[in-house]
Amino acid sequence: MAFYSVFLEAIPAYTGLSPVAFFTTLALMVGVYHLVCALFVSDPPPPNATSRSAMEMMSMPVNLEPVQLGDVTEEELRAYDGSDPTKPLLMAIKGQIYDVTRSRMFYGPGGHYALFAGRDASRALALMSFDPKDLTGDIEGLSPSELETLQDWEYKFMEKYVTVGQIVEKKEKREGDVNGKESENSSTENLNGGDVEVKR
Repeated sequence: MAFYSVFLEAIPAYTGLSPVAFFTTLALMVGVYHLVCALFVSDPPPPNATSRSAMEMMSMPVNLEPVQLGDVTEEELRAYDGSDPTKPLLMAIKGQIYDVTRSRMFYGPGGHYALFAGRDASRALALMSFDPKDLTGDIEGLSPSELETLQDWEYKFMEKYVTVGQIVEKKEKREGDVNGKESENSSTENLNGGDVEVKR
């Protein structure tokens, strides 16, 4: 009982309100809180209402270990846009490819930056643009301030994500004689079980 009387005496000292006014204000604040929550915060959907693909993505283990890809063309990079949950989620800035899998909620399907995934988004980041025509690695014609913005993005990505490769125009062929092509003057054919060099 002593605590109650001390508490009632402390209310006017700290708030300047009578105990009745204090508790009335407190009750109104709790009521307004519940009203606002009911209007703007939705209840989570029941478990059976979640789509099957979302359930599959939640249950799939995500490999957080970055996989080094090396040289990749822009077409090959598009396969890492998050549409296949078994593949890492990749994005490039100025030709350097970063593994953004750990930020799937931002760069994965349905995320705010999902259109950047699987692409070199240098121009879009420099311009702070979500326009699909800006999803390119072409940074020609950008102003110094836009290039500085892009550099800031690149530093952020270098600090947060692992570089797993780089974009190349075309992959070099490693087999063949000259520039990935077989020599036009000779080829090896298998005739009757033996290799025979045929001059053309």
